[in-house]
Amino acid sequence: MQASRRSHLVAVISLALTAAIWGGGFPATKYGLQAGLSVGALLTLRFAIGTAGLGLMVALLRVPIRRQAVRDGLWLGLVLATLFWLQTDGLRFTTTSKSGFITGLYVIFTPLVALLAGDRLRPSHGLGAAVALIGLLLLVREPGAAWGGWNRGDSETLLAAVLCGFHIVMTAHFSRRSSGWILALMQVAVTGLASLLITLALPAPWGFEGAARALARPGTWVALAFMGILATTLAFYVQSTMQARLGATESAILFSTEPLWTALLAISGWIPGIREHLGPVQLAGGLLILAATLVAELGPRLLRRLQASEAEDAIG
Repeated sequence: MQASRRSHLVAVISLALTAAIWGGGFPATKYGLQAGLSVGALLTLRFAIGTAGLGLMVALLRVPIRRQAVRDGLWLGLVLATLFWLQTDGLRFTTTSKSGFITGLYVIFTPLVALLAGDRLRPSHGLGAAVALIGLLLLVREPGAAWGGWNRGDSETLLAAVLCGFHIVMTAHFSRRSSGWILALMQVAVTGLASLLITLALPAPWGFEGAARALARPGTWVALAFMGILATTLAFYVQSTMQARLGATESAILFSTEPLWTALLAISGWIPGIREHLGPVQLAGGLLILAATLVAELGPRLLRRLQASEAEDAIG
């Protein structure tokens, strides 16, 4: 029993740290863009590092490579590449904090996408979506600004969050028949290769023209190492090994703290060149989005407990 509790605690701490690492990925990406890397160059380098790390892990663990897993990983990689391009390009136009909170809406979009796949929509998910919409409007609202402050970056990030929902649903389906390690390796490799090919085909300044100057800054390599090693290789490893020890709801709650870490890092000033400010209204919007994720995930559990308590009272 004690060993089981220790294992559970290790899993909780590991996933909480993973959420913090993913939260740090937003300001790290923003730093890379501000340093002069194009969207394509940044993604190519990040996922090249991630592919090397995951490839090494697969080789060390001697994970067998099967055709079905490769095929599934290819489809996941195409979705992942699209959502990362949208999310990363969106960071050129919106703030780091807003990007993190809007991306966190994938917790709401995932069950909505699952509904398209034939799953039943729980009332808590509908309530969570409504609360998240209110929070989103408050988060991006800028009085006097065109469209209330909503910009291209917010739109791209919101679309990326929708694609995150598709990616999660697809992963849940494919992971039942394919190795999680091969799925991870394939989709990261596909994203890196797609980013390389697209970037090579783009004209200046969207290609690799400014990469050499940006990479001459040590901070750029720190950001890339963080994204490639920690936010990709390590995060996939921890998720693959630790999430099985926790329930889906517990895992989702831990992952939902990701936008908070993003906002804290963005407003802390710890990352050079990134110092943002969230006003009271924007902060309230971000907290509403976080509350929406908790409602969507905790709602069914609390309802079941309430029904069980009422049943016990009726029996008693």
